Amino acid sequence: MATCTVNFQPTEKTVSVPVGTLVHEAAHLAGLDLNMPCGGQGRCGRCAVLVHNGHVRRRSTLRLSPADVEQGYALACQSVLEGDTTITVPPQEKIERRLVTDRTAAAIELPFAYAPARDQVLQALLVTLPPPSMDDQTDDWSRLQRALRRDHGLERVTTDLGVLRTLGRTLRDAGWQVTAIVECDPGDSSGAPARVVSVLPGDCTDRLLGAAIDIGTTSNVVYLVDLLTGRVLAEAVDYNGQIARGEDVISRIIYASKNNGLAELQDLVMQTLNQLLARAARRARVEPGEIYRATVAGNSTMLHLFLGLPPESIRLSPFITAVNQPPPIRAREIGLNIHPLASVDCLPGIASYVGADISAGVVSSGLTETDLLTLFLDVGTNGETVLGTREWLISCACSAGPAFEGAGVDHGMRATAGAIEEVWINSKTFEPAYRVIGNQAPRGLCGSGLIALLAELFVTGVMDRAGNLNQELDTPRVRHGDHGPEYVVAWAGESANGQDIVLTKVDIDNLLRAKAAIYAGYTVLCQSVGVDPADVQQVLIGGAFGQYINVEKAIQIGLLPDLPWERFRFLGNTSARGAYMALLSQEARQQIGAAASKMTYLELSADNSFYENFMSALFLPHTEISRFPSVQAALSNGRDAR
Repeated sequence: MATCTVNFQPTEKTVSVPVGTLVHEAAHLAGLDLNMPCGGQGRCGRCAVLVHNGHVRRRSTLRLSPADVEQGYALACQSVLEGDTTITVPPQEKIERRLVTDRTAAAIELPFAYAPARDQVLQALLVTLPPPSMDDQTDDWSRLQRALRRDHGLERVTTDLGVLRTLGRTLRDAGWQVTAIVECDPGDSSGAPARVVSVLPGDCTDRLLGAAIDIGTTSNVVYLVDLLTGRVLAEAVDYNGQIARGEDVISRIIYASKNNGLAELQDLVMQTLNQLLARAARRARVEPGEIYRATVAGNSTMLHLFLGLPPESIRLSPFITAVNQPPPIRAREIGLNIHPLASVDCLPGIASYVGADISAGVVSSGLTETDLLTLFLDVGTNGETVLGTREWLISCACSAGPAFEGAGVDHGMRATAGAIEEVWINSKTFEPAYRVIGNQAPRGLCGSGLIALLAELFVTGVMDRAGNLNQELDTPRVRHGDHGPEYVVAWAGESANGQDIVLTKVDIDNLLRAKAAIYAGYTVLCQSVGVDPADVQQVLIGGAFGQYINVEKAIQIGLLPDLPWERFRFLGNTSARGAYMALLSQEARQQIGAAASKMTYLELSADNSFYENFMSALFLPHTEISRFPSVQAALSNGRDAR
């Protein structure tokens, strides 16, 4: 097989690969990490590299202008090496965390009155064993079982081979007094045996640790929990390492189906989680190996990738997961860096695009305990929605895409330092004012900033209801750019990168599609049970992004239903909170399972009314503006003022 040599600048790394290898694959072999937010589909343009000399065949030049191609730029995920080549890899976008990683335990309240003896499946039990003798030659394991039965009433006990391998030495070194870390459900009447997870020398009953984990498409969260008190000792948060291989679940599913993509994605999320576990453990002055149980929430795709399960069937009709309710596994089976024999309990999901993050969220939000007609929204890439009360639940997911997370927008970015998060536009001069995360020069627009900007452009008359910018206005802010009409939010002299920060017509269309998908999703849910969105008595908004949404502006663009503001509640990360509850209480864990089992899933791709509602919502705020009376009134008042 013919090979070629690729030299990557400025790192001076060289690698020899077969002819026909994609540039990004060669870069990976050279130890270079290229960002591919679209999962290698050639849609985002973020993996552009500069080819100085050599032979590269471009399969696609989408997101590259003719001038870019003439200068030598190529998309690494779409360009094939056909000979010896020298390539410059531009500096890759780094995520500067805005995610709060140093919050103290006091910031997270206990979700209920906690009684470990009643609620907790993990126990630290002190036992003293009589040493063996010529008169008592009982084996070590049977001796421990006998002591647990005598001192703690455990009639049936089992364990793993890893415990047996170290049991004899531990018993003898400890002088026959040990602490057994035992997993058993105090409320289980099935007679299932308790499981000894670990045997520690001496009295270690003053410490018992667990971890609640939320694997989000964008960010991952770890709570390190003291299971004796129920308190969170430390919280660690960071972006999911898989982002570099796809911004959204579809991109990651596609990437997982290529070559060694599945193993790579599993390794990336495991690296992220293990770093978070180590960080949380350092703050609490403990070791990750002292964590004996973990509960995990996440959407269906994230849990498949976490477990190393092929996710391809999730995106192919009829959209079936490999498993919705995974059985508990041992940490060592997947490489999670806690005690190797710790149970890892992935919470149950509902369907391909409504996963454990939603079943955990509806329980932690209190939706399963209320008689109020409630709409639960997770405004993210998947746009998961649940409608119901304590008596019934119906759910759906709409592919909103990552536009509100900054992807698919020319100057979009995540909510990190330098992101414009709020915008106001003067209705007479059309000049903007904005607020930037970190109080520094702006680098782009994050989701909340995009919502605010879209609303301000609309209500001030800079943009019409179809998303068209008014190029007749007497302002330099509206102009014709490389991608058509655009609005300049910040001039190059104000920005951190020396470039104008703009919102283009293409960006606006992407945002309109995202908001229309979310609106259509909850509207179809309401129609399916014969209610109107105006009948909803409370709207619960989960997810990290939901904390930063301006309700007024989200209503103005038609993202949220036009309801009194007091009906909206922003709950933050309901998925992580649900995982925390399940870690503390077997009853809460059962409630999450029950919610998942009774929730009806509505597949929107098979519902004709979704398309109709989607098309109607591609206007601001909607084709039928009467559905948004407060917006109609604001527009009327604005016209009168102008």
